[in-house]
Order: sequence, then C-alpha cells, then structure tokens
Amino acid sequence: MARKERPLEGEDGPLLEFATALRRLRHEAGSPPYRDMAERAHYSVATLSGAAAGRRLPSLDVTLAYVRACGGDVGKWEARWHAAAVELAADGAGPRPAGAGAPRAPAAQGLPYVGLAPFRTEDAALFFGRERLVEDLFDALTRHRVVALVGASGAGKSSLLHAGLLPRLHADTPAREVTVLTPGPHPLDRARRALAAAPEPGTDPATGPGTAERVLVVDQFEEVFTVCADPAERTRFVTGLVAAARRPGSGCRVVLGVRADFYAHCTRHPELVDVLREAQVVVGPMSAAELRRAVVEPARRAGLTVEGGLQATLVAHAHGQVGVLPLLSHSLLETWRRRRGAALTLDGFHAAGGFEGALAQSAEALYDSLSAPQQRLARRIFVHLIALGEGTEDTKRPVDRSELGQDADTRTVLARAAALRLLTLGDGAVELTHEALIRAWPRLRGWLTDDRERLRRHRQLAEAARAWEAVGRDPGALLRGAPLALARELTAAGGPVLTAAEAEFLAAGTAAEAAAGDSARRRTRRLRLLVGALAGLVVVAAVATGSAVRAEDEVTRQRNDAVAQNLAETSAGVAAAEPGLAVQLGLTAYRLSPTARTRDGLLSALMTSLPAHAKEVVAVAYRPDGRQLATASGDRTARLWQTRGGGRPDPVATLGGEGAPLRALAYRPDGHTLATAAADGAVRLWDVTDPAHASVAAGLPARESDVRALAFSPDSRTLATAGAGGSVRLWDVTDPTGPAETAAVPGHRDTVRAVAFSPDGRILATGGEDTTVWLTDVGDRTRPESLAVVGGHDTPVFSVAFAPDGRTLATASGGRTPVRLWDLTEPRRPAPLATLTGHTDVVGAVAFGPDGRTLASASDDRTVRLWSVARGARPAPLATLTGHVTAVGSVAFSPDGTVLASGGYDSTLRLAATDLDRALAGACAHTGPRITRAQWASYMPYLDYSPPCSGLERP
Repeated sequence: MARKERPLEGEDGPLLEFATALRRLRHEAGSPPYRDMAERAHYSVATLSGAAAGRRLPSLDVTLAYVRACGGDVGKWEARWHAAAVELAADGAGPRPAGAGAPRAPAAQGLPYVGLAPFRTEDAALFFGRERLVEDLFDALTRHRVVALVGASGAGKSSLLHAGLLPRLHADTPAREVTVLTPGPHPLDRARRALAAAPEPGTDPATGPGTAERVLVVDQFEEVFTVCADPAERTRFVTGLVAAARRPGSGCRVVLGVRADFYAHCTRHPELVDVLREAQVVVGPMSAAELRRAVVEPARRAGLTVEGGLQATLVAHAHGQVGVLPLLSHSLLETWRRRRGAALTLDGFHAAGGFEGALAQSAEALYDSLSAPQQRLARRIFVHLIALGEGTEDTKRPVDRSELGQDADTRTVLARAAALRLLTLGDGAVELTHEALIRAWPRLRGWLTDDRERLRRHRQLAEAARAWEAVGRDPGALLRGAPLALARELTAAGGPVLTAAEAEFLAAGTAAEAAAGDSARRRTRRLRLLVGALAGLVVVAAVATGSAVRAEDEVTRQRNDAVAQNLAETSAGVAAAEPGLAVQLGLTAYRLSPTARTRDGLLSALMTSLPAHAKEVVAVAYRPDGRQLATASGDRTARLWQTRGGGRPDPVATLGGEGAPLRALAYRPDGHTLATAAADGAVRLWDVTDPAHASVAAGLPARESDVRALAFSPDSRTLATAGAGGSVRLWDVTDPTGPAETAAVPGHRDTVRAVAFSPDGRILATGGEDTTVWLTDVGDRTRPESLAVVGGHDTPVFSVAFAPDGRTLATASGGRTPVRLWDLTEPRRPAPLATLTGHTDVVGAVAFGPDGRTLASASDDRTVRLWSVARGARPAPLATLTGHVTAVGSVAFSPDGTVLASGGYDSTLRLAATDLDRALAGACAHTGPRITRAQWASYMPYLDYSPPCSGLERP
C-alpha cells in the first residue's frame, strides 16, 4: 500500500497550487506508488515525490515525467508549468521561462524555432528559406527610395523584415541607421519618438559623418487603417513618409510592410499608388525546397534531426498555402517540446495537435489552466485585443496594459498567455503574438461571433470618446438618450474592457443627462421628432435609390464575385483537415457567384482524398471491370484497392516493398494479371485473381537499367515495355507465367517515357525524352514497322493516349505545347488537331474517358484538368481540379467513366466524379454536419447565416 504523503505546508500561492494539482492528478490515477512511477518516468522516487512537495517548482522535464507516469495530459501540464513559472518569476521566486517579463529571443534561449511570434533580428541565425526574397527586397530598396512589402497575414512579412532585411542591411553598410516602428493609434507620435531615440546616421568613425543612409522600416503598416482613428493624422503620416524619402538630397529610405487585404486602402492615397506601381515586393508561399530548409536547418544547427515523414507532412501541409507560416512555426516548436532524444518525430507532431491543431491546443491548454473568473476575464482580454475588419479580416491591435487592469487575475491571465507565446507583453503594451490565433482558435472565433455587435458598439463609443476629446470635451459631443443607454450596456458583465478615456466619456454623459433632469415626456417628444426626421430622410433616400439601382447591382455583383473567389480559395485551404466544411464553403461560393472558378473549387472540394503511399504515387490504373484500382509508388510498393464508386476505396493488398522505386504499372485486359516496372529495370507480372493473396507469376528478363512505361495489348497477349536508352520491347504474355521477348522496336534515341496500344492493337505509340512520338505498326509482333514520327513538342514527351475510336492521339509534354491532339485517320500522316493550353507546368499524364469525349491531363502545376474533346468540335476546358499539394504524375478514368483517379507526388490518391452537373447537384450529400454560426461568422462575417445544406449542426 502506498505511503500517505505529508500534508502540504506554506502560504497559498502558485507553488502550493501547483503541488496540490500534481497530488490530485496522482490520486485520480489510483495513487500509484512512487516506486512504480519511478520505473515508468525514469526519475528517482525522491525526485518525483519532491516534485509534489510544494517546496520549490520542479523542472519542466520532471513535471512532464510525473504527468506521464500518471497518465495526464502533457500539453495542459506544460501550460500549467509555464504559468506557475511566470508567476514565481514575477515574485523573484522561481525559474524564468520564455515569455516572462521582457522576453528573450528564441535563439538566445536555445530554442530552434520561434513558435507563433515573428522572427526578430536576434533570431536571424534561425531564419531559413527566404534567402532569395531577402535579396529581392534588398535590391528593390537599393533601386527605390520607398518600397512596399506586400503579403497575406501569416506570409512572414515581419519575419522577413526583422530577421532577413535588417541583418542584410547591416552586413552591407554597418554604419547605416535602421529604425523600425509600427504605426499604432498615433503614428506621427510613434515616428517622432522612434527617430528621436535613434542616433544620427553616418557617425561611424570608419566611414566619417554623413555618409550612411537611414532606413525607416514601418512594420504592420495596416495599423494606420485599423488602429489610427484620425483620417487627418493618417494622411499626414503617409504623406510625410513618402515626402521624407523623396525629398531631393534625402538620405532616407522607407520600407512599408503591408497586409495584402489592405491593398485597396493604400490605393486611396496617391503617394502610395506610385509606390505600389513602381516598387512592390510580394511575399508569396514558400516553395517546397524553401519550406524544407525552414524546417530542417534550425534543427540541424541545434544538433537535432527531423524525421523524414515529419518533413514530408509539414511540407505537404504548407506548400502552396499563404498565411500558414505561423502555424508551421508553432507546430514545430510544440513538436520540439515533445521530441524523442535528438529527433523531431511525426508522433510528436501529432501529439502536439498537428498542423492546424497545435495552436488551438496550446490556447485551450491556457484556458483550461484558468479558474472560472479568470476564464471570463481571458475572454474579455482576447476580444479586446482584436480590431474588427470592415471588408477585411479581423486584425490584432496593441493596447496599453493599463486598459486591461492591474488586479491579480489579470496579471495571471496575461502572464500565462505570454508564457505560451499567445500574447506579447512589452513597452507597456499587450497584443496578440500573431493574427493566426484569430483563425486557428475556434473558441476565440466563437467569442468574436457572439460579441461582434457589442464590439461594433464599443468601437462607436471609442470613436465618440475621441471626438469628445478632440473638441475639448465639449458637452455638446456627449451621448444622450438611446445612444447613451446602449453605451451603458457595454459595462455589463462580460462586456468589452473600457479605456479610462471611454469610461470618463460615458460617466460624463450620464452625469450630464442626470443634471439636465430630462423628463420622460421630453425624451418622447425628442424621439418623435427624430422619427419624423428619419421618415423624411427615408422618402428622400427612396427617390435617390430609384436612380441608383443599376449601379448598386453592379457593385453587389462585384462584391459577390470577390467574396466568392475568396471563399473558393479558403475552401481549398481547409479541404485536407475538414472536407465537409470545405464543400459547404465551396457551395456557398458557387451559389453566390456561379463562375468557372467557384465551380472548379466546389468540384475539387468534393474529391475523395486519401494517403496512398509513403512516397510519391507514380501510376494509377483501374482493373477492366472497375472493381479494383492499383497504385504504384516511389516507396517500392504497389497497392491494390477495392473501389466503391467515387467513395473512399479500401486497401486490399500491398505488393513488393523491395528493390528499386516503382515507375509504372498496368492491368492485363483480362483483369487477372498486373505488371509493375521498377527503376532498376525489374518488370514483374503479378497474379491478382485473388487480390488479397496476390503473388508474383513471373519476372521479365532484365534488359534495361530503368523501365519507365508499360502497356498491354487489347487482346492481352502482348506487353510493351519502354525505358532507358530509347529501348522499347514487345513480350509475349499469352501465358503470364512464361513471358518471352518477341521484338525490339527501333526509333527513339533517348529514354522512352510513354507507351500505348491503339484500341485495335495494331499501332504502338511511344514518347520520349528526345521530344518525339513514334507510331509503329505492331500487327506482326515479331516484325514491328515504323509508320511515322510525330514532332511538335519542344520538351520530353511524358505520356501518350489513344481515344477509344483510335482516330485521335493525345500527347503530353511541357514548354509551349503541353498537351496536343493528333488526327490518326491516316496513321502514316498524322495531322495536328489542337493544342490545349492552360497548365502552367509540365504535363505528366493524359487519359481519355471511355466515351472519347473527355480528356484528363495531370500536371506538375498541381492540377488535373478536364477537357471536352468531342470529335468534330473545338476542344474546350471543362474543369480544373485542385487539391494535390505537389505535382500530379498520373491519372486514369474508371471503366464506366464516372470516376477519375489521380496520383500525386504528395503521396495521395484522389478520386473525382466526372459527371460534373450531377456532382454539383449532390454536393450536400458530402458535407457531414452543417456549418455552425461561429464558423460562418469566421469565414463569411458580412453574409447573413444561411447554411447551404441541411443536416445536424455541429456542437
């Protein structure tokens, strides 16, 4: 029986509270003996019992070992430990974690990742992946006096400025003075203070006085629109910035970091229009290679490794996405905290909450660590730190710490949030560490939805208070009557935190109303007069409206188009994590503005996606009866899947796993044999009559070092293989257990990447890296005869496909002619029919639908396109399907033509319905729970709640 612990002694405080909570955890776990816990935790009995003694705060490692031994939630306890450490540090009684007091840079703390916070100059040693963009920005600043750095929230603008540009400027000219500021509510005052505090440039003794320039970096420039409430001050600030840089003889250069959704706001200032036109650097998504550097290099410098699967997962999540870098950095930091030895692992990543969930998990850990009164206070604080958008996303706003109060609970909430890097405390101000928290924390989005009207009224009160101050507190500017009554409601429990100025304004209005002794009759008469005046205004407005309906309709249409396009992009961004929500967002976008783009977005959201392999999917093929699908991968395996129409297929068997990466696969038309080809030249024939017990029937004699393509003849008797050195060979596979070579097909001078038989089996089409397509008569399998050489491509040919009637050939390549159609009515004289343009990168695969009227093309641009190619009609695009996060290398139609399968280098298999109109009509069958009001307000705050599909509402 476990020995009873000594009662805790000492004064109430964070130490006693922490020890009590640890003991409670152990009790809830069944009070395991400390000896048993020591075996599980790999710490001594004395260390573990001392952790819950209440004499001092145990280290984080000991705390988490204790928690694991009791089966507790590691994430929540890590947050609790940081909170206790912050409180003790404030009293000078404990360790000082990140976020307590004046925060140290992550690099100075030995952290390899910065988490949610932007990189600072001190973190430059951890800043990787943006080297090219840093040089682009530096070059632009060299050529122009004023430069705008434009990018979405979360694209990494602040990090690029602080950890990229600033060190680059210093390396170029050490004596150059660089001043960094954010506008705040009074940008002119901020600028004056920042410039007054900075030394005069050019004082370096090595260069002499006056030779170095000054660079003024204005980060988060959008604050001039969101935080600065005085239009006149805003205009003076903007004008002064540009004028200071462009004044003749000026040594000043200016860089503006601007959020992309405030681009239109900037265009209202003529000075900024010139800047945006002449000197603009755009921060877009990072490439896969850049992302990999950002993930791996900081770990490598710290002597750590990043598991290959984790690298691939992170790159797949972030590649091609804007605004995800804070989530990437935070998930990396949380994964590092859960590292296994010197390795960051995929298991640690999932334990942290994954890409989307890590930040929400940290925020929930904070919330759960608070008492009920502190939770209510946390809601008021976080909501108060957000400025509601008007036609833009909500943004963070810094506030003076005094606005939030100085009581113990407020200090606790702020300290714990800072310890988890959710809030930044410094220079007397408090702000969200990053706006990504607004998007990623569902609880916060819900608060904003519930409080949005109250927050708007608070903003109106704040503006009225500022106007009262601006006119010298003239009593005529005070609120009275109904507006005053509405303002008073803001002081109710749970309302926004009022600043001292706002509280004084409200108190003055209340006092003025009481002093005036307004009677109910006078208020009623005043309201009647107001109603009459409003009625008159309504009549005038109605007349004016009649003459402006058409203009308003056009504005509405343009607004709907813009909102719908944004929704379609958002749908694509959430599809991997929440496919049902993605469909509803896509459907709302399509109904709001039924354009080709929103239609494509909805169709993409309706696709079924699943991880198929550990590495890239290089080939997909349907069994002729459509009941089975096969995939081949660079992970050396082929997988067999039981199909369910367009639904999620079930894995049946995995073939191979040894040797070299696979290059291609093909089903024999009888459906009993599957051929696979590998990078080492190995070609195997698999008996898949019983898919669950598939086995190797035979292996072809190795002839080439690399086989890149396979195709069976329609009569199942011949297999064509193609690969290195221009090799194309025919094999008799009448008996799949005893294949025999019948002929070598001459023609190509370089590696052959594609091979296909015509529907009658008499013509073989091959395409290769010599940029040509060869047509060969193989009616006599022992004596192939060349028919024609098809040119027209300026890069290697990666895929060839015959239409079902055999009269049209499709070829896939890159360059200026990615997809071409050829008329083979006379095979010896193929004639060009059409060139299909639209892809922006190499096209690696093409396939005809069974009716011959539809062609699919898959590209390195991460899209699959569908084309109408009916004979005798001009080809036309049908749809562009997105979802793969890297190149798409293979595509195949189901035998009945209702489903299109695509394999990507992101290791996924995706299935799309090809009856586009039917797919759109049945979209709601794929949504799952109905979108909630909170989600709707988060993604579509300016549209009335109108779920596109029925169903149970999410909790």
